Amino acid sequence: MKKLLVITGPTASGKTALAIQLARQHGTEIVSCDSRQFYRELDIGVARPSAEELAAAKHHFIACRSVTEPYNISEYEHDALAVIRCLFESHDEVIAVGGSGLYIDALRQGVTAMPDPTPELRQQLQQMPLEEKRAQLKLLDPDYYSRVDLCNPVRLQRALEVCYMTGKPYSQVIANQKPAPRPFDIEVRVLRPPTSELRARIDLRVDQMMALGLLDEVQSLLPYRHLSTLRTVGYRELFPVLDGTKKLEDAVSEIKLNTWHYARKQLTWCRRYI
Repeated sequence: MKKLLVITGPTASGKTALAIQLARQHGTEIVSCDSRQFYRELDIGVARPSAEELAAAKHHFIACRSVTEPYNISEYEHDALAVIRCLFESHDEVIAVGGSGLYIDALRQGVTAMPDPTPELRQQLQQMPLEEKRAQLKLLDPDYYSRVDLCNPVRLQRALEVCYMTGKPYSQVIANQKPAPRPFDIEVRVLRPPTSELRARIDLRVDQMMALGLLDEVQSLLPYRHLSTLRTVGYRELFPVLDGTKKLEDAVSEIKLNTWHYARKQLTWCRRYI
């Protein structure tokens, strides 16, 4: 039986290095499950694998489209499964790596079919301030609230739509989905460094990103700052610096703290795989 080996865990836990090591050992290729590394314009701030790392093992779904071409999870599931099927023609094992839980679940068990909201509900939620969306989600689905990126308005919107349309928590709808059968075995390995080590790794990574020119990268993305993709940690904190409304050192500290908060949510999501 062919096998998909999934390497996941929080940001800065060493997923890329392990995936490359295993890919080289098994003579196979890597499928990315990172929802931000798809985009060509995002490099330093999303810790995209370096040119040396990409040369060490072939990667798929890295810098494959523009931020002006949104890539939804259903499209990803379809495309990634097609690539995996193709790779299994010449490999017994394929490596998947990433920290985006929804995209990993799309590979493992498929995307949950969700009811479409009425136009009135969608418009109402689109006009709702972000803080109110957070408050509503915390009330209707505290479990998903504890795991979701609270700065991602698209995910907040979708969760609230499902809560209102079904009368059930979004997390319950996801949990009750019937996994789509996969014609291959799936093994998931979760990297979980000790808390103190992970925080130190995060702080070091942010410092390295700044040294590599993250602020310049963010400046090059000013024309796209209105896109939801750019509300990502590491980018959204630096736009005010370029506006002159925030000090750089304060923004860097904020990136480190927000990255740690995001890593904790990733760890919460990863518990389902253990």
